Amino acid sequence: MSSPEIAAAVLSALGVWLTARRRLVCWPVSLLASLLYGWVFMTARLYADMLLQAVFCAFLIYGWRHWNALPDIRPIEPPRRTAIRDILAGAVGALCWGLALAHWTDDPAPFTDAGLSAYSIVGQFWMARRYRACWLLWIIVDALYVWLFMTRALYPTAALYAGFIVLAADGWRAWRRRTI
Repeated sequence: MSSPEIAAAVLSALGVWLTARRRLVCWPVSLLASLLYGWVFMTARLYADMLLQAVFCAFLIYGWRHWNALPDIRPIEPPRRTAIRDILAGAVGALCWGLALAHWTDDPAPFTDAGLSAYSIVGQFWMARRYRACWLLWIIVDALYVWLFMTRALYPTAALYAGFIVLAADGWRAWRRRTI
């Protein structure tokens, strides 16, 4: 357990809580958390998760700009074709990334790391687009992340992701009431 990990966990929880309440400040708070987690995951040799934080930073900037440009940030449903396309893209990304990690790194769980990272990108994209289904995807991904982080002895992060499951359920409920 390190100070950067604890700070990242606290900021991440705050960022998710603020997102569920559709507060624009969620984006810079989450951006800082992602930068800190990039460092934490690099030191834990979870390279896909480290790179995921860089992708998250890009999506956080995109989401911040996207939400800031909208007069109303009510959640919407993703078009069916979009949802299917994105789920398939996550599977292809997971396979390719997992093969790369298995071949070129010492990642102890390359396919798990890659799969969770690929679907986290889908979840982050859906959140930036205000798709209510992002919360259901986050519940699944976060539950699997709890297990991964426990296997790497990242206990504060595992606890954070267990809390994210609760926050994602709250986000689902809150956004469900506000869907167009």
